[in-house]
Amino acid sequence: MNLHLASDDRLSIPSWLVWIVAAGFIFAGLGSFGVLDNNEGLYAEIPREMLASHDWRLWVIPHLNGLPYMEKPPLLYWLTALSFALFGESEWSARIVPALSALGCVALLVWFGNAVKRPMAGRMAAIVFISGVGVTAMSHVLMFDMLLTVLLTAALMHAWRYIAEGDARHIRRAYAFLAFAVLAKGLVALVLFGLVAIAFTVVDERSPRGLIRGVGRWFEPWALAVFVAIAAPWHIVASMVEPVFAWFYFINEHILRFLGKREPHDYYAGAWWYYLPRMVIYLFPWSFLLLGMATGRPAQAGTEQDMQHRRLQRFLWLAWIMPLLFFSISSAKANYYLIAVMPFAAFHLALALEDREWLSPIGRAVPGVAISMLALVGLAVARSRLEGSGPPMVWGLNRHDFVLTILAVTCVLSLVAAGAAWRRKAGMTAYLALPVVISIVLSAMLPVVEPTISTRQTASYLQQTLPAHAVYLYRNFEEQSSLPFYLKRPLPVIDAHSNDLFWGNRLRKNDIIISSEQFMQRAAGKKVAVVVMDRQLQDFRQSAFAGIFTAQQHIGNSTVFYN
Repeated sequence: MNLHLASDDRLSIPSWLVWIVAAGFIFAGLGSFGVLDNNEGLYAEIPREMLASHDWRLWVIPHLNGLPYMEKPPLLYWLTALSFALFGESEWSARIVPALSALGCVALLVWFGNAVKRPMAGRMAAIVFISGVGVTAMSHVLMFDMLLTVLLTAALMHAWRYIAEGDARHIRRAYAFLAFAVLAKGLVALVLFGLVAIAFTVVDERSPRGLIRGVGRWFEPWALAVFVAIAAPWHIVASMVEPVFAWFYFINEHILRFLGKREPHDYYAGAWWYYLPRMVIYLFPWSFLLLGMATGRPAQAGTEQDMQHRRLQRFLWLAWIMPLLFFSISSAKANYYLIAVMPFAAFHLALALEDREWLSPIGRAVPGVAISMLALVGLAVARSRLEGSGPPMVWGLNRHDFVLTILAVTCVLSLVAAGAAWRRKAGMTAYLALPVVISIVLSAMLPVVEPTISTRQTASYLQQTLPAHAVYLYRNFEEQSSLPFYLKRPLPVIDAHSNDLFWGNRLRKNDIIISSEQFMQRAAGKKVAVVVMDRQLQDFRQSAFAGIFTAQQHIGNSTVFYN
């Protein structure tokens, strides 16, 4: 890559490189795979139902598969519905909101670097952020967390500028972004912002009087008015439309979820260190630069400049450590929660590298050598553990040969990147080759595994072969949640075992969640098809209505039974 380098080998990253890298990692393959089951299927179906309903109440209280679904606020649904209205209902239009949110994070990192007079750190942070394996993956999936991340990051960055410059316009902008973050993911945004703001005030002020004054500055009247004007209306209207909303949303979905007592219990727990190894994965391969930082110390700045830089360093620590601690303490764990800390973690890492004058030659090469050694260990394990035969999986290779090939390529590329980084500071960008290869590998694997993670092929079969059949799901909804999106209608579920439809079913009498007896009444004399997951086949075949079906078709990890 042709980077502009000064004669003393200072790392200078041109802005065009940042945007090319960002666009490549964000938009490449955005619509190349089907809407995923579980979360993505849920969040694509809700805005589709909003548009199809022509009922304003569904824009206030979202509906999933025809039933009320109040677990999350509506901003992501509204924006996705807007995308559907503009571009049609497709895989890429469903994912455009998280993709643009990731691009927004890149823009914020560049902007923040310029604002704190560290433009190269901002550009490096943008590259580290967007090419990190976990971040790239989250920019390609319709979920709330990337939208929350861009809004919370903007709020905290403006908060820092308010602290550093004292301009009240920044706190008002911060609270506007914070209000939208609340509409994106709920009160967790307010909690995370508050933890960072109060923690920084505590460590920044050195006297009780200063602490009181510091806390008070966060209650700027116009900023609070902006926050309330944006965040309050939906909460008020939702409480008026649905009487149980206030308890369900504020108590069950926020407080009880944090305490691990939410009903239904559809989440998992983990140890306090649950997120630490995932931090390494999310920013891979750049997280391995931490190994090289032991080879150098930060350069010392002048007194006044050093004081402000130390304040910025404290703010950056808190901006990603406090959310990480909150998620670690919470009883509800999820891998995707971690995306919210990535922009500030990336900026903090880039700033530390620049403070160390982008590391010594050995320090720059250490990450590549370490990754190469891990790949060699992986090769040894794969050769002994994986079977050496089997049908072609990807690129004409069976699973054994495919894994060995990828590990060997990773080993070689890591060493090449280490050599480039050792020779010149600009060579550190050679580590981009690793996430590029990972992205290519994932793009090649997705078509192979798609039938087991999306119902796109199942929907195509039903639409082309059984267009006159009424379609039902058997027991499992979440694991086939993309099917209503593709068939463009809610689907009845027989003997449902569904956490996401649990409360909607309790709140409303409906014809969506039905018993075996109700299904038999509906199926009498009609053409019906039932989609059954493989692990439910035994129970299905023992049901009273299994005998009415005369044919079946296996697709992915489910079977379509029809008469």
